[in-house]
Amino acid sequence: MNGLIRLLFFGNYFYGFCAVALSIEANLQQHIPLNSFTYYLFVFAATVLYYTHAYIAEPASIPEHKNKRAAWYARNRTMIAWSQLLLTILCLSTGSYLLKENWNNLLALKSWQWLLILTFPVVAALYYGSLSPGASKKSLRNNGWIKPFVIGFVWAGAVTVYPVVFSDLEHQRIDRPNLFMILLTLKNLMYISLLCILFDIKDYATDYNKQLQTFVVRYGLRFTLFSIIIPLSLAGLGVFLVFTTLRGFPLETILINMIPFLLLITVAYSMHRRKSILYYLAIIDGLMLVKAICGIAGMIFIK
Repeated sequence: MNGLIRLLFFGNYFYGFCAVALSIEANLQQHIPLNSFTYYLFVFAATVLYYTHAYIAEPASIPEHKNKRAAWYARNRTMIAWSQLLLTILCLSTGSYLLKENWNNLLALKSWQWLLILTFPVVAALYYGSLSPGASKKSLRNNGWIKPFVIGFVWAGAVTVYPVVFSDLEHQRIDRPNLFMILLTLKNLMYISLLCILFDIKDYATDYNKQLQTFVVRYGLRFTLFSIIIPLSLAGLGVFLVFTTLRGFPLETILINMIPFLLLITVAYSMHRRKSILYYLAIIDGLMLVKAICGIAGMIFIK
């Protein structure tokens, strides 16, 4: 069981499931038809590939007591290589099928739709700044204070905007960006960015030695938790209440969707003590899946 848990979280498969679940949540909350199964396979494969690419470049000589995740990759290089190959084949095959099925619709896209499609992959590429992670000195990940918001921006686009754009392609309809989509994207951006700031607590020692000015390195743990994470969580909750009010969501839906924000504040309060790497992966990243489940469950009451 421990081996399967490490495979799920260290191998980044959990991120793939989160991306699919959040995409489904966004479709339901925006009353957009669900995407095809092929699309969700593509999202899963692309997400795992992207995250794993950064870790396969880690040196194999890192001792486990310093970085358990890097040591796990060193021990399982062959398995990860096969996984990346199979995921690449899956990504290319599903991507090619989506292009083939929607080619004419793609050519008919408006300029603003192409802008939505291209913006997020470009920012994701600039996050590493190079095909070899860590090789570029100008990558966005080297800017400690902007890094979590870049990740949040890419995730928000991938799981909020893309499902709408590709659902429109597959169902031959046009849903122009509206206030609700903007607020939902902003909510997801803030939520995931806060999770990233919490996750930086794990890397405090490494980031401090590298002089990477993350929030926790620059301002300290207590200030980060009580003056950044918790206030911004409350602000994100406020944004959520605004757009649920605009859409006239039932009280049951609002209460269920408040759960992830309340859990985020609870987890942030518990972070004054250092945790294990699996805690950060299972609990903090797990809040993404909790958010998706609550969002999907909340839509049941609307029906």
